[in-house]
Amino acid sequence: MKVLKVLLIALLCFVNLLVVRPALADRPPLTENPDYVEITNALTNLLQAKETNTLPKGITLADADQKITTLQYQKYIMETGKDTICRNDTTQPVAVYGTPGKKSTSQFEQVLYLLPAGEETDDDWACSGLYVPNDAKVDGLDAGRAAAVKVLSGTQLVLNENPDTGVIELNVPPAGVFKAGDVNWEIPDLAQADLATIPAAPLD
Repeated sequence: MKVLKVLLIALLCFVNLLVVRPALADRPPLTENPDYVEITNALTNLLQAKETNTLPKGITLADADQKITTLQYQKYIMETGKDTICRNDTTQPVAVYGTPGKKSTSQFEQVLYLLPAGEETDDDWACSGLYVPNDAKVDGLDAGRAAAVKVLSGTQLVLNENPDTGVIELNVPPAGVFKAGDVNWEIPDLAQADLATIPAAPLD
């Protein structure tokens, strides 16, 4: 009886390995992710500079501590996060970023997709960030110019709307904010009303 149980457990483990292995193979290691490498290097350098009292000119100990906390949090997100999802809990559609489809002729690394109000992107589709139209108000960002807000791999980005001011609020700090020409992302100069022409994002 014991032998039968051992064989059954061994068989289950073997089947589990067969199923899990391909899934793991699809996901490249974090050490190959340029964002993770950049964050890790910046954190290591800053911790070393703080320890040896060689912080760059103009950076106070408080600034360094705040930056270290931010980098540690970003590193934690990338190490523990599974899927990168964007959820729109506002009352209006928003535009999010993702890689171009196979049939796309776009030269951009990240292109725009429409995410309706109350919807969430598919967990099998990596949402790379949020597009900010030139007439939108997003907490912590300058209004009046279109911009792209980058999120890290593994982030669960949730967009909320302040009921009193109408300002869009993000549940996580941006990993980067770009204007047109800063990166190879599609960042057109659009107003909120123009977003209706954007193709739909894959939804959960």
